[in-house]
Amino acid sequence: MEITVENIKCGGCAGSITKKLVAVFDTDKIDINIEQGIVSIELDDSKKDELIKVLLDLGYPETDSVHGFDSAKAKAKSFVSCAIGKMDK
Repeated sequence: MEITVENIKCGGCAGSITKKLVAVFDTDKIDINIEQGIVSIELDDSKKDELIKVLLDLGYPETDSVHGFDSAKAKAKSFVSCAIGKMDK
């Protein structure tokens, strides 16, 4: 399954996303394309809504799914997730 998300800027972002997805979905079959903002994970399609929610909670909403204040809030969350990802390296 592939989801295109906003706010992925660096390896710190990718690290935070990967760590959270491994914890929630118990899979290590995850690939993140930083340049294109694509999160690929081997998951059953029935878990798509849960995946989208986990990514949004981290600050990486599906592209064009949030606007205005919600978009700004997601961007702020992504900065924190990114910083945590950088520290975990």
